[in-house]
Amino acid sequence: MASSSNLVPSLPLFKFLWVLVDLCICNIQLNLKSMDATTAQFQCPLGHSKILHLLRHAQGIHNVAGEKDHSALLSPEFFDAPLSPLGCQQVTNLRNYVLASGLLKRIDLVITSPLLRSMQTAVEIFGSEESGLERPPIVAIELCRERLGVHPCDKRRTICQYRNLFPEIDFSWAKSDDDILWKADVRETSEEIAARGLKFMNWLWTRQEREIAVVSHSKFLLYTLSALPIDCHPSLRSEICKQFENCELRSLMMVDKRMVAVTNKYLPVSSEEGNIRKHESQLQAYP
Repeated sequence: MASSSNLVPSLPLFKFLWVLVDLCICNIQLNLKSMDATTAQFQCPLGHSKILHLLRHAQGIHNVAGEKDHSALLSPEFFDAPLSPLGCQQVTNLRNYVLASGLLKRIDLVITSPLLRSMQTAVEIFGSEESGLERPPIVAIELCRERLGVHPCDKRRTICQYRNLFPEIDFSWAKSDDDILWKADVRETSEEIAARGLKFMNWLWTRQEREIAVVSHSKFLLYTLSALPIDCHPSLRSEICKQFENCELRSLMMVDKRMVAVTNKYLPVSSEEGNIRKHESQLQAYP
């Protein structure tokens, strides 16, 4: 579990790295000096790319307890854990940034895990009426929830309960009112999470929206990104695939590699190695 006891995060750092990544990280600073030596240009058809804003939920009360004693996550006390006071402050800070940066105006769709802490994060950041702006639709999707099984904090309530709590969220994709995916005695494996993550990414590719925010969880995001066939410099991949902090936002551009007209003229060149490298995301599972 990533540390969530850090202070309220500072303003995120936006860095656009070629066609692969627009990194927006709330809690860590990246040393990207060596990657800024050249500016790459790509011809990227809009109909064959998507920008994903991946966000881990803000700190939950189970995160606080789990850092002190990991076995606390087995306690029914943390069933579908809500945000902690620090988590609420993290949400406020990121919401202010999303508004000030203009990011909210660009997002076409928000997808959230149907767990309380994720939906609290999604609604408060992207669905707040305080913004005075038109809010993007928010949809709850089971595929992007946290690792299933054993831990009560990762079990959801009924959809009926959620509809009363979050009338602004679309729950029509839920296949059952009760949580039939969570098992008290079976914990989802890392391989199963990765497979579920790839299925989710394939589903995302079928959506008509181009700029999508996804509010999810540390293990889901970690194993999903690690499973993607990302073609980039190793140092960049290590930053993309490291575990998310609470309320950390990273933005990636997904591109159908076959549809990108790339020649040597457009590829970024490393000033240190003098080698031409490709820096674009490829999702080979897409038809």
